[in-house]
Amino acid sequence: MSADLTPRRAPLKRDEAQLWRVPALGGLDVLQARFVKQAFARHTHEEFTVGVVHEGAAEFWNRGAERVAPPGSVMLINADEVTTGHSWAEGGYLHLVLYPSAEQLRWVAEQVTGRSVNTPFFPQSVAAAPAVAARLTRAHQVLIHPAASQLARETALQDALAQLVTDLGEARLSPGRVGQERAAVRDVQAYLEAHASEEVSLEDVARVSGLSPFHLSRVFRQEVGLPPHAYQVQVRIRQARAWLNAGWSLAEVALATGFSDQSAFSNQFKRHVGVTPGQFVKGAPGAGEHWWSEARLPPRNP
Repeated sequence: MSADLTPRRAPLKRDEAQLWRVPALGGLDVLQARFVKQAFARHTHEEFTVGVVHEGAAEFWNRGAERVAPPGSVMLINADEVTTGHSWAEGGYLHLVLYPSAEQLRWVAEQVTGRSVNTPFFPQSVAAAPAVAARLTRAHQVLIHPAASQLARETALQDALAQLVTDLGEARLSPGRVGQERAAVRDVQAYLEAHASEEVSLEDVARVSGLSPFHLSRVFRQEVGLPPHAYQVQVRIRQARAWLNAGWSLAEVALATGFSDQSAFSNQFKRHVGVTPGQFVKGAPGAGEHWWSEARLPPRNP
């Protein structure tokens, strides 16, 4: 998946909203919307409203005053707070919104601080916070991407909410004990290599490591240089190279490596290798150069 933070605009039209629900993440709602004429009456949400304005400007009432959220800003409405909403100018505005629950944010805050805390409170209704905006936008892209794995979705959401709580909420990051967790990281690497083709959750790998999901994600990234889901994709690509060298068809390799379809496999392969699988096969090196040994190849018809 691309690291570009520009939201996908093709399906958006005037006053059009698209809502996704992610059941595996506690029924988290994810919104992408362009509003021009839409005007929301005063209302509340039992979840937090966390948005990033990408175009135009949004105006809304919150905590006794009218607020304006310009492009690039983060909109923050605490759970159960009264708010409204409409475009600040004629051109409308495009924004991406996540609706995390109080329980989700409290859990993240506890992981960030290393102590039991109350549900975070965000004192700013509008914040200029580029790092938070980038994390939230990235999480939005991953959450709605049809080929994203459960592990990728969990990691992206967790990273975004941790940045949000750290920079704009009450909690502050506590220093991690990365040096003491290298054995746990190696255990997770071995697990991901053994289960590369499977749908793995952050809870699965945390259980293997003996660490909390939040701590594992941070330590793994610092030790390996990649989050767990990206490492799993890297292992899949290494396997794919070996199996393509062994004469497997593209369809067989896509299935065996656990990608959702051949297109997703081809896209990821090119991102990692620099050529398409077909181009790789045409110029593939001979046997004996496999990173993944022949002894670990599964049967030809899994």
